[in-house]
Amino acid sequence: MKLSEYFESTKGTGVLSTADSTGKVDAAIYGRPHFINEEEDQVAFIMADKVSHANLQTNPSAVYLFKENDSYEGWRLYLTRTGEEKNSLLIDDLRRSKHSSEDMPGNKESKFLVYFKIDKVRPLIGDK
Repeated sequence: MKLSEYFESTKGTGVLSTADSTGKVDAAIYGRPHFINEEEDQVAFIMADKVSHANLQTNPSAVYLFKENDSYEGWRLYLTRTGEEKNSLLIDDLRRSKHSSEDMPGNKESKFLVYFKIDKVRPLIGDK
């Protein structure tokens, strides 16, 4: 199964971990990644201008951990930030595909679509 199909069909919780330029780590709950291309080597996340986004301005490395509901199955995606867009129409399209406009918290604050290269994919626990 392709990773994009896995994330579309599997329920669970995702955590994005970032660190600032001094190595101070942050972790935050994030939705599933948006896959950008057919090769599935690039993803994007919609971010508010908060700690995770600020960290990525000085340290492009991140890890996205996804744990399936009611199990210890899932994936870890090791990522490198490659770029971003602010308040683009693509953000609205991606958000609409997941939520109705009434359900979108923080709809008025600036949003960033942050792009990442997937450097490595590992299972949630161990290496198979």
